[in-house]
Amino acid sequence: MNTDNTDTTFEVDLSNCNKEPIHIPGSIQPHGVILALESAELTIFQVSNNTFSFFGIHPENLINQNLDILLGKEQINLLKDCLKNTDLPIVNPIEFCIKLHDKSINFDGIIHRSNGFIILELEPILSEKNHAFFNFYHLVKLAMLKLQAATNVSEISQILAKEVKRITGFDRVMVYRFDKNWNGTVIAEEKPEYLTSYLGLCYPASDIPQQARKLYTENWLRLIPNVNYQAATIIPTNNPVNNQPLNLSSSVLRSVSPLHIEYMQNMGVTASMSISIIKNKQLWGLISCHHQSPKYVPYEIRSACEFLGQMTSLEMSVKEDSENTESKIKVKSVHGKLIEYMSLDNNFIDALIKHQPNILHLVNAAGAAVCFNDQYHIIGKTPTTQDIHDLVNWISQNLHEEIFYTDSLAKIYPEAEKLRNVASGLMILSISKSQKNYILWFRPEVVQTVNWGGNPHKPVEVVANGSVRLSPRKSFDLWKETVLLQSLPWKSYEVNAAIELRSAIISVVLRKADELAQLNIELERSNKELDAFAYIASHDLKEPLRGIHNYSNFLIEDYGEIIDAEGKEKLMTLIRLTQRMEDLIDSLLHFSRLGRVDLSMQPTNLNDLVHRILDMLNLRIQESGVEIRIPRPLPTVYGDRVQLGEVFSNLIANAIKYNDKPNKWIEIGYLDNVPRPITFYVQDNGIGIKEKHFDSVFRIFKRLHSPSKYGGGTGAGLTIVKKIVERHGGTIWLESTYGKGSTFYFTLQETE
Repeated sequence: MNTDNTDTTFEVDLSNCNKEPIHIPGSIQPHGVILALESAELTIFQVSNNTFSFFGIHPENLINQNLDILLGKEQINLLKDCLKNTDLPIVNPIEFCIKLHDKSINFDGIIHRSNGFIILELEPILSEKNHAFFNFYHLVKLAMLKLQAATNVSEISQILAKEVKRITGFDRVMVYRFDKNWNGTVIAEEKPEYLTSYLGLCYPASDIPQQARKLYTENWLRLIPNVNYQAATIIPTNNPVNNQPLNLSSSVLRSVSPLHIEYMQNMGVTASMSISIIKNKQLWGLISCHHQSPKYVPYEIRSACEFLGQMTSLEMSVKEDSENTESKIKVKSVHGKLIEYMSLDNNFIDALIKHQPNILHLVNAAGAAVCFNDQYHIIGKTPTTQDIHDLVNWISQNLHEEIFYTDSLAKIYPEAEKLRNVASGLMILSISKSQKNYILWFRPEVVQTVNWGGNPHKPVEVVANGSVRLSPRKSFDLWKETVLLQSLPWKSYEVNAAIELRSAIISVVLRKADELAQLNIELERSNKELDAFAYIASHDLKEPLRGIHNYSNFLIEDYGEIIDAEGKEKLMTLIRLTQRMEDLIDSLLHFSRLGRVDLSMQPTNLNDLVHRILDMLNLRIQESGVEIRIPRPLPTVYGDRVQLGEVFSNLIANAIKYNDKPNKWIEIGYLDNVPRPITFYVQDNGIGIKEKHFDSVFRIFKRLHSPSKYGGGTGAGLTIVKKIVERHGGTIWLESTYGKGSTFYFTLQETE
């Protein structure tokens, strides 16, 4: 900013206006005087250069003088008493009377502290104070009664614009509301008919840059009585104590940015006043007052307007929150239901998506995806699984917040442009960043038309010397823009609901993990006890069984001549039963040992292993005439060589045994569709299995035929196969057509 009598300059245009040091302009507006005082002795060390027009004293004659050069002892004592307050704005304004020759002039004194110094601003009182106060007390009281009776934000805004116009007399009063990107919209307006309406128009964030918004948050009111003023510079330029320019952040007389002056002139505005509306310590909006000619507003009227702005801020918060009350209650209800579902369902993901209401209703989304343990569970309208996978990878690399949301995903993730119909808006809830566990909510594009007050894009202006500068737009007429790739915005209560859901999910997942860990401990203990029982029982049962078997043989050998044929047949049946009982015990013993023996895991060449098994079964293969097919070489897997041999041995032996076809065949191979874990199969054209028996064939000692049919057996083979496969981290299942053949599938982990 260019300022008079400063040793540094700051050239301002729209390219750098957000860096303009508007808090240290080095000058003030000339409708008052500013004095910088040392705190203890009230010595004047800086002053504006317009003191002669107010006091008849040149500014140079005030520097390093005590304040009593202007004020009497009684007024000095009053000021010192006021300075004892920690919150100085409470005491403002202080009325001072300064005697000039043969007359006295009353001033409104406004004091505040700045970097350990006292700033005193003096504005002449131009009206009868007491009379004015009572008039405006009644006006503010009436305005507050109307505002309190309003039912919503829109109604409050319109009442506010009307009442401020009545109190101040400005030509135009608008209520201006900021969005999340600090663009502003005129939501209420009071003006005479001959002025063009700005109601409903939007203005870009660059109109009120960040440092200006900060000052609006710190100061409730800002007055510019005449945009065409001649600035009164502060002398000396820098504070002689700290050699820094005077910080005027809290000053009511602070000079105006040249860019803002140009902006006002382009709008045809000569005087303006802004009153802040603040919600939750954040700038919510402004009451913006415009006048086409110079207009000074006395401090007491400004105080009334400031009070009105503060009270309106409270009313706005209450009314805005109440407008969302019904939606908030609905969201709370959905949240409660989801917690209830999660507490009842074994799978928390099913609880979130398979009931009514579900996670879509929690945040009013069109689609959602629960990404958990590399699985994608979707509901509603969402991108494809591949698109979600790509998005999750991008999220894990670029976003680290517990929650993130945007109504324009394509701005930060350009690949989302093709997803505009389902995912222009995205909310991300991180459950576990390291595991890439997220909940994603999607909203589709909503094409919108924004009515701007003039073209919001920064225009380039060619100046006389041929150079270019960025300057405020000169037209504020309606300028329409179509906004694409944007969804409806996410509301704060929806974001809060998602955050609360995260806590509930983590609590449920941790509780389920604790329960599962306890069950695993119990299961491990139970399995050990069962294995031990089976082992001991097998040994204990075999001893009396051998006795029965041996004594039956003794009876036949020693008393064969005495026992008749029927008796011999019964003894032979007893011997066969004891032999079958011993086979069953051996199978049980073997099955119990499988759970207790550690696996010797190593890379295992299945080609060598299968050919070794086929050599062992060669005699049975020759007798049955079965054709063995291995379409292609088998891969190498990671597993226990001995136990994997038992898997193939049992499956091939069963395929040979249960086949009544004249041309028998068995095929051993693997599938290509899933690389890891790899799926193997043993297929035959045998007798097949009815679908109702698919599960029961894996139960121990379960046979579908009599012991004498198809070569007998204990019925433990498939149970042993299943246990070995599962101990290797795989699964086993079958497909079969009764009378035509069966295929047993199982998965094993391929070596790296």
